[in-house]
Amino acid sequence: MSFYEVQPLGWVRGGRTVPLDDDWGSVRSRIEFDPGALDVMATDGLDEFSHVEVVYLFDRVDAGEVCRGARHPRGRQNWPFVGILAQRAKDRPNRIGTTVCHLDGVGPLWIEVTGLDAIDNTPCWMSSRTCSGSPPGVRSGSQRGRPS
Repeated sequence: MSFYEVQPLGWVRGGRTVPLDDDWGSVRSRIEFDPGALDVMATDGLDEFSHVEVVYLFDRVDAGEVCRGARHPRGRQNWPFVGILAQRAKDRPNRIGTTVCHLDGVGPLWIEVTGLDAIDNTPCWMSSRTCSGSPPGVRSGSQRGRPS
């Protein structure tokens, strides 16, 4: 098996400090990008979009808690027993999370988003803009007049 090492491009600032399972929709966070990894112009033009997809690491999950098979989501015995890859869970084998978030603000080496389910100081690898025809839940017309 091959392994790849990647450095974070930035970190989540603000929002929540505890990884709760629900009600992330109204959580506002800021992602501050590392000036050693990106030029200050890296976010230029991003304000033309309504949503971004953020890729991040569940870096505080204990390796012993990682599920490699199946379980009841959230430990709820009244929910069906399903594979970990069929769940949105932080204790998945690769500990990688992605979220499509509303883009609230953009500046040199930072963005502000709503709906990111990552906690304060979480490392992020990238955020990319989304536009119509992208992931479910992103409205048609999400692109604000800019070519892909």
